[in-house]
Amino acid sequence: MKSKGGLSRLFNALRYTWDGLRAAAKHEEAFKQELIVVIPLSIVAWILPVPVVERALLFSVLQIILIIELINSAIEANTDHISLERHPLAKRAKDMGSAAVFLAILIALATWGTVIWHYFHP
Repeated sequence: MKSKGGLSRLFNALRYTWDGLRAAAKHEEAFKQELIVVIPLSIVAWILPVPVVERALLFSVLQIILIIELINSAIEANTDHISLERHPLAKRAKDMGSAAVFLAILIALATWGTVIWHYFHP
């Protein structure tokens, strides 16, 4: 059931968010591996001597990887909850989620490469 609103709804939403992040960090190996890369690069993004728009872009593309990974993990968990039986549609759903993560990583690599090249190439 949905709550009606107010502060209790906000606090519940924050609790659910925290629970989701904790679950991903605890149970999802890909999310753990991405955190190992994203956390240090997020720090680097904030200290690089680049304009604020580029800094925000560098940070944002890293967060997009985590967002897509969370969605992919949710798809996989829901698919497995429905059935552990091998099925072409289940495979397709999982493969598409994986492809989305891969594309997010490519976007991040291209963005970081472009910004670094532009500001630090002699």
